Amino acid sequence: MELSTAKMKQMIKSQGDKRVSDESAEKLGEILEMFAGDIAEEARAIAEEDGRKTVRREDIKAALE
Repeated sequence: MELSTAKMKQMIKSQGDKRVSDESAEKLGEILEMFAGDIAEEARAIAEEDGRKTVRREDIKAALE
C-alpha cells in the first residue's frame, strides 16, 4: 500500500496555511504506512487468537490500545 504524496500534502495543509515540500509529504506517508502496518499486524494476531480469519473493527480498536 502506498499513500499518495498529494494526499499527504493535503493532510498537512489542512492543519495550517503552510507550503509543504514533496519530501515532507513522502516522509509522512512512509511513517503512516509503517504505523498502519503495525496496527494491521496486531489486529490480525488478535483475530487469530479469537479463532477468526476475519479482522474486525474491534480488532483494530484493540490493536490501538
